[in-house]
Amino acid sequence: MSADGIQDDQDPLETQEWLEAFSSVIDNEGSGRAGFILGRLMEKATRYGVGLPSAITTPYRNTIHTKDEAPLPGDLFMDRRIRSLVRWNALAMVLRANKGGDDLGGHIASFQSSAMLYDIGFNYFWRAPSEKNEGDLLYVQGHVAPGFYSRSFLEGRFSEEDMDRFRRDVDGKGLTSYPHPWLMPDYWQFPTVSMGLGPLQAIYQARFMRYLHHRGLVEMGNRKVWAFLGDGECDEPESLGAINMAGREHLDNLVFVINCNLQRLDGPVRGNGKIIQELEGAFRGAGWNVIKVVWGRLWDPLLERDTSGMLRRRMDEVVDGEYQTYKSKPGGFTREKFFGKYPETAKLVEKMSDKDIWNLNRGGHDPHKVYAAYHAAVRHRGQPTVILAKTVKGYGMGESGEALNISHQVKKMTVDSMKKFRDRFSIPLSDDELEKIPYYRPPENSPEISYMRELRSRLGGSMPRRRNDFDALPVPDLSTFDAHLKGSGEREISTTMAFVRLLSTLLKDKQLGKRIVPIIPDEARTFGMEGMFRQLGIYSSVGQLYEPEDASQMMFYRESQEGQVLQEGINEAGAMSSWMAAATSYSSHNYAMIPFYIFYSMFGFQRIGDLAWAAGDMRARGFLLGGTSGRTTLNGEGLQHQDGHSHILAQTIPNCISYDPTYAYEMAVIVQDGLRRMYQEKESVFYYITTLNENYSHPAMPEGVEEGIRRGMYLLEQDDEGLEPRVQLLGCGAILREVREAAIILRGEFNVDVDVWSVTSFNLLARDGHDVARWNMLHPEQEPRLSYVEECLADRNCPVIAATDYMKLFADQIRAWVPQEYVVLGTDGFGRSDSRAKLREFFEVDRHYVVLAALQVLHERGTVDAQTVSKAIEQFGIQVDKPNPQYS
Repeated sequence: MSADGIQDDQDPLETQEWLEAFSSVIDNEGSGRAGFILGRLMEKATRYGVGLPSAITTPYRNTIHTKDEAPLPGDLFMDRRIRSLVRWNALAMVLRANKGGDDLGGHIASFQSSAMLYDIGFNYFWRAPSEKNEGDLLYVQGHVAPGFYSRSFLEGRFSEEDMDRFRRDVDGKGLTSYPHPWLMPDYWQFPTVSMGLGPLQAIYQARFMRYLHHRGLVEMGNRKVWAFLGDGECDEPESLGAINMAGREHLDNLVFVINCNLQRLDGPVRGNGKIIQELEGAFRGAGWNVIKVVWGRLWDPLLERDTSGMLRRRMDEVVDGEYQTYKSKPGGFTREKFFGKYPETAKLVEKMSDKDIWNLNRGGHDPHKVYAAYHAAVRHRGQPTVILAKTVKGYGMGESGEALNISHQVKKMTVDSMKKFRDRFSIPLSDDELEKIPYYRPPENSPEISYMRELRSRLGGSMPRRRNDFDALPVPDLSTFDAHLKGSGEREISTTMAFVRLLSTLLKDKQLGKRIVPIIPDEARTFGMEGMFRQLGIYSSVGQLYEPEDASQMMFYRESQEGQVLQEGINEAGAMSSWMAAATSYSSHNYAMIPFYIFYSMFGFQRIGDLAWAAGDMRARGFLLGGTSGRTTLNGEGLQHQDGHSHILAQTIPNCISYDPTYAYEMAVIVQDGLRRMYQEKESVFYYITTLNENYSHPAMPEGVEEGIRRGMYLLEQDDEGLEPRVQLLGCGAILREVREAAIILRGEFNVDVDVWSVTSFNLLARDGHDVARWNMLHPEQEPRLSYVEECLADRNCPVIAATDYMKLFADQIRAWVPQEYVVLGTDGFGRSDSRAKLREFFEVDRHYVVLAALQVLHERGTVDAQTVSKAIEQFGIQVDKPNPQYS
């Protein structure tokens, strides 16, 4: 076996001749020519059936050769000085937050391992927004927030009082635990602590930046999207789930920096393997430019003297679990266990002290190596770039957390560890001062502060910085949607089709049309949106390089570089990420866009709920459309497709405004009001609207119902006689029409007076009720306020029955504010496949069960006898012993 692990050569002389010839090409004609020749040789080998190596990884070394490294342009001493102060204040911030028994938590080790990676970006690469350039976008690891606050403290953006409010944000003035634009809207650009979501969003953000550029809306220039993630984070499916798309789209405006400190939260990422090699293979196979930054410059002399190749072999064979241990032990341990395995490697370090060996640095802690990698990344064309930087978790924390399995959880340090940290990074604090864990900021006119500000001035100012405002957009009057307000006449359409027509109206608007972003995962034909293929075109960064199969048809599949539709394939998470990029374009690109993302409602919040929550945090504005909504409207599809809970999930997001309309005019009022609130009043909310695939005729809008539609309910039918017995029926979405049919039966066959209410949003009614209840609790001496539900039902002294196509919990939210008896029907349980009528009977929400519920509550009140209820059960053929659908 030879030193590099290859089987013994049958003809070493011939091999040596080939290697020398190849070296000559590199030396005389450069690496480009050498790569070309290799490519031709591979073509030749393939033609003759010669097997090629299957590996898509390179040796465990730095990608950029020492001679090719771009030189670091700044003051190396001053860079280190600033970086050391940032390190100290980040550490002090967390330690102070956990003094005195408060135990607010925080993380030290993640930033200490990646401080160099951020420092080089801040000093030399990341541009802030300016008049000439909208600046770079940063998706940073959530756990490194203290490092960002520390740098901002040195820049004068935060005071010591601000720093001491780390993780104390209840009063609205604190520094949030992680990046949260909702709480720090002028600072953090994106929320990223839910691991895996930052990388996914960054990819679609880079693609959306291209989309805006190709459509001529925003000039991209040389802006970059930078995403920072941890090697352990890459195990989240979302982290790497879209890297193929980034490679396919040639997103050279995207840079991933993966902090490979070899540790996740509890231990090694790949104790028995090499995470850097694994990630290199994944990204290289996906078409990315991969730059490995494994070894620092202190290794360069050893590698130059490694004429036997045994050091390189040792680097390749050691697994990550060992590499982690080497940095948690003294240099003598590394001498014995790493270098001592082979005589050749032991000889390389025989004149080095144990301290020298321990100081052999990893690439992610070397400013020269990191700068060279960033320099190469921003200049690379035609591919996204990933930088795999090897670091030490808890770098500088010593026995309190350097390269230990417990590193991620460390929130406190011993005084001795603090002293060693201080000495290692030359922090000018005495032993006595350390007891109080002080911050340290040099005087305003100090060389450090001046140097730091000069660097950032060249790049446009401080970072991170988030734009929190935009120019209000002109919103069309409700009369613009007059065709929707007049109803459909005898023509039967679904609310999905009503939405598509409404969207078409908006697309024709001269001021808003170009800002509309229709987004579909892969169901355009399901939602009747295929007409937009030809009309608007599907966005493709390369246009259409083929003639589509349906080119002869009216609505053929048309891709275009100027296309307006984002058709994301079978990819709800990717489509949602595109929506988020569009919904925050007002902030990221200073150009407000209006995204409409339509999807199967069952595959919305249930599948991408974490992204939807992040959208709320990042103050997204736009519309989510839950198509084919409800448990019984999507007949024939069955358990996995039928949604009875998306509105309940939507209600968990505080700034998500959700509606379940039944008629086209309701849809028009809701969308128009959403445009007003989000783009004219500039409220930080987004809308979730469910639509149906069931066709029926739509009436014209009754007079004066607009406010009720917006607030959540309005009176649709009223019996003026005021006779007894009497009930109020509430319905929405797919079941409102069943409720209206139930009203006809109650009036005609049981002599019951009925008022029917269309409830466009039980969620908004519940929020209003809780808001009013809170106000009343806090103002005991003032006249109590009434909730909107109480206002609507106050003078109607009769039972209330609500029926929806969702779980009972949905309508049950308003029980506290319904003044009389309240009965709720809903579709609890797993979905089923059958006709709509059969499904509604199965879930006990059809007209007959609404009638039965009304009669039963009237019987309990004493205005209807038991025989009447039994007669109804017999008349409707209701099976009293059938299983409860909630459990069956």
